[in-house]
Amino acid sequence: MLETVTLEHVPTSHSVHVAVFRNVTNAEFLQSQLLSRNADFEYAFIDASTVISRFHLLSAVYKAITVELSGSMKTPNVHSEIISEAYRRYGIQPSTKDVVVVKVLISRDDAPSTATSEDVAKHLETHVQGDPAPFSDDELARLTDWSKLRKYHKLNGVNYVEGIKDEQTKKRELELLVVSAMSLRGL
Repeated sequence: MLETVTLEHVPTSHSVHVAVFRNVTNAEFLQSQLLSRNADFEYAFIDASTVISRFHLLSAVYKAITVELSGSMKTPNVHSEIISEAYRRYGIQPSTKDVVVVKVLISRDDAPSTATSEDVAKHLETHVQGDPAPFSDDELARLTDWSKLRKYHKLNGVNYVEGIKDEQTKKRELELLVVSAMSLRGL
């Protein structure tokens, strides 16, 4: 279930495609393809337990594209830039069961891309052994490991959040704190 996402202020030369897979049984294979830098597997394979929402993921994608466009990437490609802070934390591991996959197709005058969203969907369907799921806030919320995210983003000491009684309000506040922290690290 690949979704093509349009991000404001991103040039048309960059198209963003996102898929979610549950119950993945070949995470070790997918990780090995990334580690060997197999160009056919140039994706951001993200452990879904570290993604709060569409907003959270798309903020990371936008930031990575902005860095790529400015020519100041710290990693080999835009896909690794999406999770550049810590492959071990956010990237796919052999034990990962739920995965968010991001593919950014880039077409420039000097390097036109011939790949399409249909090509990406077919490649993922062929190589990811898991159940496609919607790229929705509800689906991502079911997969989020809040204790892991609090630890990774150093939010365990943010006590006022615990005082928020409404769970939806608490999750929105945590989402804003995570995205804010992510944005500040880029400065």
